Amino acid sequence: MPHVSHSVVPSPDVVPSPEVRDALASGRAVVALESTLLAHGLPAPQNRAAADELEAAVRAQGAVPATVAVLGGVPRVGLSAAELDRVCSGDLEKLSVRDLGVAVGLRRDGATTVAATAALAAAAGVQLFATGGLGGVHRGARDTWDVSADLAALSRTGVLVVCSGVKSILDVAATLEVLETGSVPVLGYGTDAFPGFYRRDSGHPAPWRVDSPADAAAVWRAHRALSRGVGAVLAQPVPVADELDAALHDRLLDEGLALIAERGITGKDVTPALLEHFHTASDGASLRTNLALVRANAELAARVAVALALA
Repeated sequence: MPHVSHSVVPSPDVVPSPEVRDALASGRAVVALESTLLAHGLPAPQNRAAADELEAAVRAQGAVPATVAVLGGVPRVGLSAAELDRVCSGDLEKLSVRDLGVAVGLRRDGATTVAATAALAAAAGVQLFATGGLGGVHRGARDTWDVSADLAALSRTGVLVVCSGVKSILDVAATLEVLETGSVPVLGYGTDAFPGFYRRDSGHPAPWRVDSPADAAAVWRAHRALSRGVGAVLAQPVPVADELDAALHDRLLDEGLALIAERGITGKDVTPALLEHFHTASDGASLRTNLALVRANAELAARVAVALALA
């Protein structure tokens, strides 16, 4: 049996599933999963299959999965099969932290971004969160001020986010600088290079390195004690066999950037447009890479969560 140091009492505004509630009360490992990937990032029916696959990956490592969404105006941490069906059926709003109160007040359905998932997970008492890629500083942000809310959210939300770095369509160097400004530690898992989502190396170093779930758990435990309310990033490269070919990646990125410039696409529409180009122009190769890295991150997050629960 894991050592139970204390029970977690979820916020009354957030509703954990019975399984998640029981796991938190007994000190067992729980991993939050975002719903934007399912509602907006993957096409049907692959999104519903991915929902089951990601939850199964967490369970296989000994943790309880807690997919997060707002349904009928209720923030939920841990979804039933029927609720996962709803998330994957389409027509859900895309919710960042700023949108949560609006969706709750208007009793809307919404899929949560990294920032919103982290906020709701933390409110429920869940410390680990697995996703694909972190949002970041967009190229040209000096003129547009286009910086993902994910970065600010991590500076004030006590959750360890396991991801594969940030997408190469972003300004990676500026993203790392903003994380530093927010006092958010960035750990490379088994690597000295900060991952670039589709590619294992973004061309920038990871500030710190850990090589085991136990070490990641130890760092998170110490950081949580010394910097309460501040998150951290555990960045794991995409598995070697699933990395997108370098020449294909560079061609898709150049084409995508030219496409958004030609169409005058700006603001929050830039990333979806670039990712859609990657998916369609790569004949599904980028989508396969995306699924592989999210699955690997879910597994790693579960292993770290178990290490935390056993400490």
